Amino acid sequence: MHDPEKAIRVAREWVIKAENDLKTATHVLTLGEEAPTDTICFHCQQAVEKYLKALLITRGIWFPKTHDIERLVRLLPVKDRPQLSTDEQAALTDYATQTRYPGGYEPISLEEAHLAVALAWRVRDQIRKRLPPEVFEGLEGHQRKA
Repeated sequence: MHDPEKAIRVAREWVIKAENDLKTATHVLTLGEEAPTDTICFHCQQAVEKYLKALLITRGIWFPKTHDIERLVRLLPVKDRPQLSTDEQAALTDYATQTRYPGGYEPISLEEAHLAVALAWRVRDQIRKRLPPEVFEGLEGHQRKA
């Protein structure tokens, strides 16, 4: 049986981790031309993945151990899905699966890294509106924005 209190606690833990990934990506982006764009994009993917998993948990939906954003999005009811094109979902998944190891991909431009950060913030804002307010109780620095 789905335990709502436990779901809130676990979702809160996912939100904290997601926020840390997004803070990291946003901060590293300030390095400008010196910024490791693959690292930025990896952390953007991680933030989106973790926010999706927080939402799935609060909905009582089981999810597999995966970095596949499209797969996670498909598990959500349509009304709960963030606005992400299939191209955006694929790009985010690639950031977790292809760019974390050497070779096999084109270098990521600083412009693409900026777009990835903006995308992660957009998804964050959409999912935070769908999460129960209890998820944010006691989270200093992670408070739900109106």
